Amino acid sequence: MTSLRFRPPTAASKTKNVLLAVNADGSAQHWHVTSGKCLHTIKDPANQLYCVDYRRDGAMFATAGKDKTVRLYDEATKSQVSAMSGGVSNVTAGHSNRVFALKFNPRDPNMMLSAGWDNTVQVWDVRAGHAVRCIFGPFVAGEGLDLDGDTVLTGSHRVEHPLEMWDLGTGKLLERVEWNQSALRGETCMLYTAKFSNDPGMSLIGAGGTTANQAKVFDRKHGNKIVGTIAGLSRGVFSMDFRGSQEVAVAGGDAAVRVFSISGGEPPVTESKVPEDDDVAAGGAGKK
Repeated sequence: MTSLRFRPPTAASKTKNVLLAVNADGSAQHWHVTSGKCLHTIKDPANQLYCVDYRRDGAMFATAGKDKTVRLYDEATKSQVSAMSGGVSNVTAGHSNRVFALKFNPRDPNMMLSAGWDNTVQVWDVRAGHAVRCIFGPFVAGEGLDLDGDTVLTGSHRVEHPLEMWDLGTGKLLERVEWNQSALRGETCMLYTAKFSNDPGMSLIGAGGTTANQAKVFDRKHGNKIVGTIAGLSRGVFSMDFRGSQEVAVAGGDAAVRVFSISGGEPPVTESKVPEDDDVAAGGAGKK
């Protein structure tokens, strides 16, 4: 499995607790978590799927991957509604390489964002069926894309400036979040995942990746200062998620899922290595 999304509870279906998973064999599967049964499978053996997302109301979902095409599906019928590729002449040509991240705009059901290996974030108009503009710069190789209003967050799999925020309307760079903020400059992190916390103010940023094998949490309300660092992992961090602004979960190549509490008002932690498989976070304890 390459990406997962819970179906929003607002979806019209009577069946609850449904998880949508996409796979490198090109399949998309709806799973009923309670019973452990696969409810439906969509197959595309000529493709590889790397990302999936639901529209906020749960009525539609989208997939993307190796073939550079964003496909939209009706959740009720599981039928394909649209296959989006290409763009507007002299503005954007759509994706030219694999797509690793998808995001519906929660404020506009007709807008989607995607990112991947071609150093672009594409902005799609669902009604037009193609990309209408793009942000050039981010090299996204995982779940390194999120949106807060008109602010786009990207996590790039590269050494220089991996964590950035952009203006959705203009495509201009707003700011770069410094990964190493202590006097002792630590090893950089090539990111796979980056996202905003899901509290009402989206007050935190979480990101993680490989090389340094770290995940960090940053406080947007205090100049993107580091709230906590999870270091000393034996493998890279591929995915993370927040529960409000109180907890963060981290998963990666070591096949462990770690959950940490986040304490407010704590100073940034000092960059340091810890013994392998130990977990550290400012203001909280890790649980496997």
